Amino acid sequence: MKKLAIVCCLLVTISFGVSCVDSKLENAEVKLVTAEEMESILELEDVQLVDVRTPKEYDEIRIANSQNIDFQSPTFDEDITKLDKSKPVILYCKSGRRSAKCAKKLKEAGFEKIYDLDGGISKWKHSDKIKVEVKS
Repeated sequence: MKKLAIVCCLLVTISFGVSCVDSKLENAEVKLVTAEEMESILELEDVQLVDVRTPKEYDEIRIANSQNIDFQSPTFDEDITKLDKSKPVILYCKSGRRSAKCAKKLKEAGFEKIYDLDGGISKWKHSDKIKVEVKS
């Protein structure tokens, strides 16, 4: 009986350890990046830079060379099919909330490499690391 209890405890421990590893691997696909890291990624990789804010927000201020795909649009799921799943994607919004939700959707859609700008454009718009275009 004592051996059976030890075996059961061992199996529970192994099962718990494996489930934790699996969840860490799932989260590893979306990487939160700083402006400095984003700058390096843009220089080193052929990246799709996507602003997930509304078109009005995008027109007022945006990161240079980004494209706008509105996360709140009813056509969002269709719009992301125009992106290349095999190429890295950097997402940003105003504060990071919408881009985090968008990253989850891209991950579910099978995108291979997803980056999310930590804190969104609000946190980094005054940084010298990001080239921001402002409506004049």
